[in-house]
Amino acid sequence: MIKHQDPWYIHTALYLVVAVLVVILIQVAVVEPREIVAVEKYNKSEARLRMKNLREAQLLYFKKNEKFTNNLDDLISFINTPFVDSIRKSFDSLSNRPMDPFLVLTSGVFSPESLYFAPKTHQKFLLEIDTTTSLDSVFTNRGRFVRIDTTVRIGTKFRIEDPDGYGSIGDLTNDALKNTASWE
Repeated sequence: MIKHQDPWYIHTALYLVVAVLVVILIQVAVVEPREIVAVEKYNKSEARLRMKNLREAQLLYFKKNEKFTNNLDDLISFINTPFVDSIRKSFDSLSNRPMDPFLVLTSGVFSPESLYFAPKTHQKFLLEIDTTTSLDSVFTNRGRFVRIDTTVRIGTKFRIEDPDGYGSIGDLTNDALKNTASWE
């Protein structure tokens, strides 16, 4: 009986191919999903931090102008005004804590320019405001109809939405959800 034996280099090549396949399998099955989950977690938390800062900017804008804005450029420019700067630099007299309403981003600093774009796709956040029309009938003292007064109010509610689907803040129709985040 003759025993046929393969040369050593064939076995070495097969072991090398198996080792490369194991490394690729570990990369695909373990390492890449962790990286994908970490990036997704970063994008989600960063987008929500930016939307919270946009909400705070809208509330300060409303405090000064008695209406919200649907223009992202105006809102971010407003953050750099002396009015907002004085609020950011003020301190609570009782606790001596800063009154800055803005949250630091994941990078550790607050940058108004970063509020334009969602971190995942770098698309602009969607910013909407409502338009409310009120009708009122006007009658004389004797009950005769005179006219209908129409009052239009713009910017009493706002909605900020992440284009990547990580949530929204505010609602244009429901007063109970006026400044509420969808994830809170």
